[in-house]
Parts: sequence; structure tokens; C-alpha cells
Amino acid sequence: MMDVLWNLGAFLLALGILIAAHEFGHFWVARRCGVYIERFSIGFGKALWRKVGKDGTEYTLAMIPLGGYVKMLDGRVDEVPEHRQHLAFNNKTLWQRSAIVAAGPVANFIFAIAAYWIVYLIGVPAVRPVIGEVVPQSIAAEAGIRSGMELKSISGIKTADWESANMAMISHIGDKEMVITVTEPDAEYEVQRTLDLTGWSFDPESERVLATLGITPYSPPITLSISQLVDDGAAIAAGLRLNDKIVAIDNTPIVKWEEVVEAVRSKPDQSMLVEVEREGENVTLSLTPAVKKLANGDMIGYAGFAPKVEAWPESYQINLQFGPLEAVSKAVEKTWQLTTLTFDMVGKLVTGDIAIKNLSGPISIAKGAGMTADYGIVYFLGFLALISVNLGIVNLLPLPVLDGGHLLFFAIEAITRRPVSERVQDIGYRVGSAILVALMAVALFNDFTRL
Repeated sequence: MMDVLWNLGAFLLALGILIAAHEFGHFWVARRCGVYIERFSIGFGKALWRKVGKDGTEYTLAMIPLGGYVKMLDGRVDEVPEHRQHLAFNNKTLWQRSAIVAAGPVANFIFAIAAYWIVYLIGVPAVRPVIGEVVPQSIAAEAGIRSGMELKSISGIKTADWESANMAMISHIGDKEMVITVTEPDAEYEVQRTLDLTGWSFDPESERVLATLGITPYSPPITLSISQLVDDGAAIAAGLRLNDKIVAIDNTPIVKWEEVVEAVRSKPDQSMLVEVEREGENVTLSLTPAVKKLANGDMIGYAGFAPKVEAWPESYQINLQFGPLEAVSKAVEKTWQLTTLTFDMVGKLVTGDIAIKNLSGPISIAKGAGMTADYGIVYFLGFLALISVNLGIVNLLPLPVLDGGHLLFFAIEAITRRPVSERVQDIGYRVGSAILVALMAVALFNDFTRL
């Protein structure tokens, strides 16, 4: 229950910040263009808080925090006295109206840059994208990718860490090839490798992009010593202790931790003999793993312990931290990468290269908000930047109910030299609303199937 409340609180905070940024973009440009603002509202419905400023604008925080709006003086909506006609939105020039509408999505991109700027000022701990293992006969192996290589760029996009590498790889869904620049193990020079993607199958919902290419990132060795025990778990009940080193299971010698995992998972609610080395002596214990039900209905064993992992080598650790000026360029670069990736994903969603089941809705966003907030301010800001870019792009889609739809009408007006008729606009709003509601319904359905 506490997790749900935490996720909900983080979601509402994130949503409030992003809505405020978007609507402030409309508000600020409208003011600069001489439009009178009647109300600036975060949320819909009944007002929880309101204040009328010296400028006459009513600032409102409303009950339903799923959006916001800037109500401008507009002769198409209300009667406007003659002496105030020059303050109405509909009487402004085409470029002014276009600027006001476009300012919301633009504000989202600016917010993302600002968020990443703060992130890079504080610094983000990361690890270099060094390849650990390559699956034989995989796409990566066929391209000549080998263990120990470090990814430097993917199709021209720099990959300082695994997050950047994953994003760049995902953008190639539906493409025929991927060009990767790597350094050879223990060498300074760079070489290029071309991955043939014609037979690549990748489902973002259930698979990791690296695994589908046959790549496993380097990670420090996992030992056979126990470093964590879950309270009241099966491991504690069996008598296992911290620092015990697992030697054998059911009289079969154990060489690596994956063998322990496989043995435990394969015996839910079944007794097994675990031999451990403890303070120089071997001790044999009887362990009965608890039963854990997976999302697909399968039952697996769960013991409630974790191994000790050796520390990362210092040479593999990096801190993405920059000075004020360099952080600006890095923030712009990161935002641009996110923007191009998102546009690519929208395009591939339309062409069918990405299944519609991969759409995420508010529940998935809430989980992401809660998880990143739990990790700290740097990760939460990165999450806000990601969602802000997505919000900006979604609002630029040419659906009449969105900012992009208004811009489409303005573009038609610029070409035909006359406004789009109210009848055509009304039909467009109805169709756009229906498409948007359908997409939201699909996203919500996908969210519930993931619960």
C-alpha cells in the first residue's frame, strides 16, 4: 500500500511540474504577443486554490491533476467589447497565434534541457559500456563483436554509458543494419562493425535489446558467498548465514552462482541439500525453497538470499559530471537524442515496426516516477526530462485536439490565405478526440496487463 501511495505522490508531483512547464510556455508567449490571459489553471474541475493577480489573471490549482489550460480572451468563445478586441487571441496575426500554440511543446523541450543541465552539474554515476560476453552465432558475433570491446558510438551517437547505448540500439528497430564503433580490448584505436539486422526480432515489452543481439554487458564476478538474507525467508529457516560459501547442492559441486539460481528455481517447496563452507568447515543444511508465482502462472522456487558481488574496477567507473557551460551542451545533446529517438518510435509505431502493445499509460509512468524518486533527485530529474520530451512530441502530433492539430490548421490557413472553416475544425476535433481516447484506452489496457 505504501508503494502505491509513494508512486501516486511521485506521479502527481511529476505531472504537476510538467503541466506547469507546458502551460507556462503558452502563457509567457501569449503575454508577449499582447493577449489577455483570463485564467492559468493546473488541473481541471473544482478549484482547490485560486488567486487573482495584479494583472487580472486568475491563477488556479484544480482538483483533477490530469492536465491544465491557459484561458485567453477569444472572440470565438465569448463576446469581446470593442475596446478589448486587440487583446483577443483570435485577432492576433497568424505567426503570433502559431507561436503561442507552439510555445507549450517548446517549453517541454526547454524544461528537459534544464533538467539534464542540473543532472550533469550534480553528476551521474555510471559505468563504461564494456562488453562482457558475446553469444556464439548471434548477430553481434557474426559482426565481429568480441568480449572486452567498449562501445564508443552507435550510428554516430556517442555512447558514454550503457543507458546511451541502449537508447541508440532501440532506435534501430525495423532497420536493416546498425553501425557500431568500438575499441579493441586493451587498445586505444577505434574500429567499426556493421550488424546485419534483417533477421533481428525484438519485443521491447519482454526482451532486452542487448540480449537479442547476443551481447552481455561486463559486470564484476559474482561469488558463491552469501551477502544478503531476507527476513523470515527459506534460507534463514534452513540455517544459512551471511558469508557462507555454497560448495554443492544435492551432492553436485557448484562452480558459479547461476547454478545455484537454477537449482533453487527448479525446486519450489521441495527439500534440497545445500553444502556450505563456514569458517573453514563444511556444513550441510536442508533447504526448502518457498513457492513464487510468476506473471505467466509458472511456479518457481525462492530461497531469499543473494550473493556477494566483487567491486567494480575503478577504470570501469565514470561520473558524468561537467562544468556549467559544458553541462549545457551535454544537456542539449541528450535532449536531442531523446527527441529523435521518440520521433523514430512514433514513426515505427505507425508503420507497425513496433507493436501497439508497447504503449505505456499513466500506471507505468507512475511506477517510473516512484522508482526514480526512490533512487534520488538526479534520477527523478532524468525521468522528468524523458517524460517532458515525450509530452512535447505527443502535443506536436497533427491531431486537432492537440497543439499540433492547431498548428496544422494554421499551416493550412497560411497556404489558403483564409482560416479553416469552423465546420471542418469541429469534425477534426471530434476525430482527433476519438483517436486520442482510443490510444489512451490501449495504453491503459497495456498498463493493466503488466500489473
